[in-house]
Amino acid sequence: MNKKVIVSVINDLVTDQRVHKVCNTLRGLGFDVTLVGREQVKSLPLDTRPYSTKRMKLLFEKGVLFYAEYNFRLFLFLLFRKVDVLVSNDLDTLLPNYMISKLKGLPLVYDTHEIYTEVPELQGSTFKKGVWQSLERSILPKVKYVFTVNESIALWYKNKYGIEPKVVRNIPRRFADTVLKTKESLNLPADKKIIIMQGAGINIHRGSEEAVDAMKYVDNAMLLIIGGGDVIDELKRKVEHGKLNEKVKFIDKLPYTELMEYTRNADIGLTLDKDTNINYKYSLPNKLFDYIHAGIAVLASQLTETEKIIRQYHVGDLIDSHDPKHIAGKINSMLGDEDQLNKWKQNTKLAARELNWENEEKELIGVYKLFL
Repeated sequence: MNKKVIVSVINDLVTDQRVHKVCNTLRGLGFDVTLVGREQVKSLPLDTRPYSTKRMKLLFEKGVLFYAEYNFRLFLFLLFRKVDVLVSNDLDTLLPNYMISKLKGLPLVYDTHEIYTEVPELQGSTFKKGVWQSLERSILPKVKYVFTVNESIALWYKNKYGIEPKVVRNIPRRFADTVLKTKESLNLPADKKIIIMQGAGINIHRGSEEAVDAMKYVDNAMLLIIGGGDVIDELKRKVEHGKLNEKVKFIDKLPYTELMEYTRNADIGLTLDKDTNINYKYSLPNKLFDYIHAGIAVLASQLTETEKIIRQYHVGDLIDSHDPKHIAGKINSMLGDEDQLNKWKQNTKLAARELNWENEEKELIGVYKLFL
């Protein structure tokens, strides 16, 4: 019988492309894979997948009681399932996985997608941050197999805990050649350039507020904001107050394949995270690679890992500040130079030949083959 792997996340599975790719890689190696997460009130239906999935419905959707309930439920789920390998994604699923790995004597793989203890949501509470730091400090140095998403974060964990995480960046698989939907079929204006900002975490300090304000100074273009996050309501108020309804359009979270139809019809993709905390400073946003694989130019902030990709592959431009007029100037300059814009778009095709999951998953395969 195939070895059984249970992969744990705390999200609703729908938009987590990294974990989906990992599950497919494991399945390709011959593992029997189950992915477990939660189902929220506003969760989209889960698409058909070639591996098993389990979404738990909880009484609480946020706060201390939510984390406590989910970790307890996850512990029970893992306790009463036959499993050969445990995979924990991010710090909020690590404790039950670690406990079960010790109780059952199972190998545990930990995949940290960010520096969890440095996320902005924890910086205002010394107590909450201290709890997560204590948990990480007590468990992480004892975990043998650790992955993370870029070199800067790997180095941070090495300096902090003396561990050596392997790097697997969250990069899409190579796209198959398919017929694209047109702007008209997506209800987008055919006579305007399209700028896109997408993501499941359109939150504070991600540059979305300044992107909306910048549209006051950009003509003949529309900004698409696709996804969810804690500033969406504020962005919508900005649009109403600034009378920008014709320039900014909001679309709720979409399944990945539908999302990428919009992305591939855009001209510029925005990734404008701010260097306001260590977690953002060392981040490498998923949307950067989505833009590259969609064949569109990128306008990005000068974060360590993002800037490295932009400069190495020449796929777009960088902002010098988050002043809305400056961002607008960059957008206008990019859209106004068709030759340069097309060069950037051509370069994305070359970049995508190297920056793809087929190359990244080799690190995963090397580790998981040890468990077969």
